[in-house]
Amino acid sequence: MKRREFITLLGGAATWPLAARAQQPAMPVVGFLRSGSLTDVPHRVTAFRQGLKEAGFVEGQNVEIEYGSDEHQTDRLRLLVADLLHRQVALIVGDTPAALAAKAATTTVPIVFVTGGDPVRVGLVASLNRPGGNVTGVSFTSVELAAKQLGLLRELRPQAASIAVLVDPKFPTTERFVSEVRAAASVVGQQLIVLEVSSDREIDTAFTTLVQRGAGALLWGTGWFLLSQRERVVALAARHRIPAMYLLRDYVAAGGLMSYASSNTDAYRQAGVYAGRILKGEKPGDLPVMLPTKFELVINLKTAQALGLDIPDKLLALADEVIE
Repeated sequence: MKRREFITLLGGAATWPLAARAQQPAMPVVGFLRSGSLTDVPHRVTAFRQGLKEAGFVEGQNVEIEYGSDEHQTDRLRLLVADLLHRQVALIVGDTPAALAAKAATTTVPIVFVTGGDPVRVGLVASLNRPGGNVTGVSFTSVELAAKQLGLLRELRPQAASIAVLVDPKFPTTERFVSEVRAAASVVGQQLIVLEVSSDREIDTAFTTLVQRGAGALLWGTGWFLLSQRERVVALAARHRIPAMYLLRDYVAAGGLMSYASSNTDAYRQAGVYAGRILKGEKPGDLPVMLPTKFELVINLKTAQALGLDIPDKLLALADEVIE
């Protein structure tokens, strides 16, 4: 594991001179792991630090943070977790794949997860209210919003005979997400075109396929690989003039058409708060999983105009944020 590989990039403390460090009392070390790349989501790292600060911990002063990511090589997470455990970290914070890897490796070191899925279904905890064991965390509930997202997309494109759904088959919450979308589509008689993408080349192929098959709109799925490709995906959707609904606001900020989601940035802040509480002595198994209380519809009018779309008044009235 390349220690502090991302600290300078993300604004953390620089490595200290050995003599100075020797004079300091030992600080707890928090492992911060995720699938994908840390450079894709610096705002989430910042939010996590903010949560820690709210709980009384400041990086470089009374806590150290070791950052690591698998850089889209899923098997690497196991090695990253093993390295952190060897270093006897105080706790591990991770997204869904990282938290699952950590849970498989230890029953004693506290784990705080941030997930977009149902943590019970994914296998992270036994119960939301009483997680038990050494794991707790935050869910920003993106998977369970699939039906709502499909419904909003149909409000925009009611005439679409088929809607494409692009997903990463390697991500842990994908199967549940597809199941939710299929169930919602079945109720209203909506035809779906489900396409799997897990590489750069497959994204191009998927867009070619959905255009050839006459998809009238696109629902973009879960996963850090897909998030890392957001600027490219937004550009492809614009080139092919495909209206798209995304699971995170990040895509709309990058020029995507619309999203319906809770704030995953705030989820990382809450994870920081929980990490601080555990560092102070609370047990993760006694801390209930935190769930979002607010969901936001964000619409990018500039993108709608570029696509030649008129956003229905009903959707505009529902929007919590309109980007012009």
